[in-house]
Amino acid sequence: MKNILGIIPARGGSKGIPRKNIADVNGKPLLAYTIEAALRSKYINMVAVSSDDKEILKIAKKFGAESISRPPKWAQDDSPNEPVIFHALQWLKKNRSYVPDIIVYLLPTSPLRTWRDIDASITLLLQKKAHAVVGVHEISRTYLKTFIINQGGWIQAAVRRSYPITARQKLPNVYLANGVIFAVVREIFTKHGSLLPPSKIVPYVTDEMRSIDIDTPDDLQRVRVIMGKS
Repeated sequence: MKNILGIIPARGGSKGIPRKNIADVNGKPLLAYTIEAALRSKYINMVAVSSDDKEILKIAKKFGAESISRPPKWAQDDSPNEPVIFHALQWLKKNRSYVPDIIVYLLPTSPLRTWRDIDASITLLLQKKAHAVVGVHEISRTYLKTFIINQGGWIQAAVRRSYPITARQKLPNVYLANGVIFAVVREIFTKHGSLLPPSKIVPYVTDEMRSIDIDTPDDLQRVRVIMGKS
């Protein structure tokens, strides 16, 4: 059986929604939904929350996750994901003698993701012998018709020169990465330092509702309503 780590990043700061990661969602902190989904996975055998915030770490422990205190320099608005993961890997190896074979990166702002999504993603990774899995949902094909303005002030196609004048029906389907799942083989992650290695990435496609990533108060209220009806 492989060691599979579920790592949940949950910093204390948030501009759009103060204390977003522990905002109340129908009686539980937002973070709890992702912890509970990870703990129900038949594959994940270590669930850890990385945070710079003592209250968040305390809540993580309460709901059954390992708590990893993250350095403040990796808890800024523009902090990349990868150093957070490397720090967690080092901490778990040093303090728990735990080295995962697969890393599953779960954003707490996607609480409509279920344990079934997590297990289906890991199954996909294993069956395809992929390097990574990324959660996506389908968006409008018309995004392929977009332009950018380059440094010279000239307009150019954002994706492919032929797309802006191609009939929408003939364009390929378009998918957007969401926070539902990122899973990557640890050896591949440590080699390339990225959740999206250069090759062998398989998509895990979800519907738009499960792809909701809470960023605004309206998003938060929408999730409260959806969960209240489930």
